[in-house]
Amino acid sequence: MDGDKTVSTLTDVKATGQQWPPHDLPESTYDLLRHSAEAYAERIAISYFESVEEHHQTRKLNYRELFQGVTRSANLLERLGIGQGDVVALLLPNLLETHLVLWGAEAAGVVMPLNPLLEAKAISALLSAAQAKLLITLGSDPVLVEKMFDALVESPTVRDVVLISSPTGSDCLRLQARFDALKSPVKVHDFTECFLNAPENHLVSGRKISSDEVASYFCTGGTTGLPKIAVRTHGQTVANTWMVSAMLGTALNKESVLFCGLPLFHVNAVIITGLVPFFKGASVLLGTPLGYRTRELIPKFWEIVEQHGVTAFSAVPTLLVSLLEHPSAGYDLSSFRFAICGAAPLSAEVLQRFEKTCQISISEGYGMTETSCVASLNPIDGEHRPGSVGLPLPAQDLQAVILDKDGTYIRDAQTDEIGVVGIAGPNIFSGYIDPHHNKHAWINRGDGRKWLNSGDLGKIDKDGYLWLTGRAKDLIIRGGHNIDPSVIEEAFYAHPEVALAAAVGRPDGRVGELPVAYIQLRDGASVTEANLLAFVSKTIGERAAIPKAVTILEALPLTSVGKIHKPTLRHMESVAVTKKALKDQGIEYSSVNFLVDGVGGATVRIQASVDNEKPIRDALSLFTFPYQIIPAT
Repeated sequence: MDGDKTVSTLTDVKATGQQWPPHDLPESTYDLLRHSAEAYAERIAISYFESVEEHHQTRKLNYRELFQGVTRSANLLERLGIGQGDVVALLLPNLLETHLVLWGAEAAGVVMPLNPLLEAKAISALLSAAQAKLLITLGSDPVLVEKMFDALVESPTVRDVVLISSPTGSDCLRLQARFDALKSPVKVHDFTECFLNAPENHLVSGRKISSDEVASYFCTGGTTGLPKIAVRTHGQTVANTWMVSAMLGTALNKESVLFCGLPLFHVNAVIITGLVPFFKGASVLLGTPLGYRTRELIPKFWEIVEQHGVTAFSAVPTLLVSLLEHPSAGYDLSSFRFAICGAAPLSAEVLQRFEKTCQISISEGYGMTETSCVASLNPIDGEHRPGSVGLPLPAQDLQAVILDKDGTYIRDAQTDEIGVVGIAGPNIFSGYIDPHHNKHAWINRGDGRKWLNSGDLGKIDKDGYLWLTGRAKDLIIRGGHNIDPSVIEEAFYAHPEVALAAAVGRPDGRVGELPVAYIQLRDGASVTEANLLAFVSKTIGERAAIPKAVTILEALPLTSVGKIHKPTLRHMESVAVTKKALKDQGIEYSSVNFLVDGVGGATVRIQASVDNEKPIRDALSLFTFPYQIIPAT
């Protein structure tokens, strides 16, 4: 895409979208990396530092070495019996090797990256659901190895384990002995040994990958419990890579350096700070195995940007909040071009404060696993509208639609009218592996096209900018990670004294949302909130999903047809955190309640002295829920 142009308006987007599909588009992710190796052979593709203190010391792969490593990884997997359609699960942190095996698995079969923070039971369930045949993990991490071992004891499909481990291979011998003691058929292999013995210049299988072949399974609808597993083809992944690259235009080129701190089990890291820069011949700086979760990283972030000439990074709102505590003044950030923020609503006040304090342009975007990654973005060189998630990508169609209570299409929403966001384009995923999950995944607009039902509510203004107004889904978004509330609720329903359970997100200025639960007990029950919390803490698969609070109500709010009305519970949480924020700052007020707007949303109403208006706004500046200050009577 050497002929990239600046994309700044909807007219530019549409003009660029008319180039789809380009005649020279790679058929697969493997072909994309091959083309980049041929075009940018000696340019640095990935730099990696193990620790923040030693970030000056990096391991590097140029594009030729990256492609050779991916080819070797594909061949070692082929030698272990992986072929087209076979699933390779990854349980890995961010490493150079993670990229090699991720793209190598797509060249040999189907890759399924898993969240290493999941508990063994959840990992086992996902492996079984996907019928995974092989798992790759980090042998030098005893916690990961133990999780993997416990998961495989109950997972009948995995027959081979590859350990990225010490060069001595001792980790493999110890693990193999444990499997043998259980008379398990699992065989353990050392990555380094297999890798070095695999050819680097061709696929031994001779496979010619077509665009409609499955490339990956990514977990969505939550990174806890057992989320839905989304199926994505090579063509869909490459399409989204092209679309994002086209949208970024001249802001991204082969001189760019993109910092990757988000986890490589998430599509954002894989596409935005992975395949997109690889497509353009840019460099990726991979920062520590844990990325942004490394405690020392944020205080040193601006030093790292200056030292490595970082051009851009991908972020979630909570990261921006953390970076505000470490001003960028005094560092040479002349290399910086932009940052992309997504995964959760970003407070307009936080965005503006970050741009002013750090002198960095933030482009808020929108997407999901089902769109391969990105669906819309505020143009880097165009108008950024705070609160909007931007314009559709080239070749992407967005349409707010009005659906009935059963999800059936009625009509398109008008300009600025709120509806369910429908998305169509070459990047839309194939569906979920469980057919039951596909029931409400699509919208039939009657035009013969495949429209994804995003589950999000939004409106599109006259200039084509998308504004999200709520989530039709009930996902709880904590620090950019999705938590499926049903996982929490099912844990409560296992308790014999629980009649009804509802999990919702509590607004939090640092991590966006925290999971909390509301419970209605059976008649005559006497269990306490503390006992309930202790009960579910033992069964929920990931710590992040354990509720921060449990509240027992005499009766949960219900709709007219008897469903739990979660918006009411979310509004109650907004009121509660508002009261706490004001109390913590010593701000006096007459009352705090919420006013329902009639379409599923509500505004927190704060009655207070006019003199307290600015302190109130300061106290609530990190929250994204709407509020209104009215004079005290």
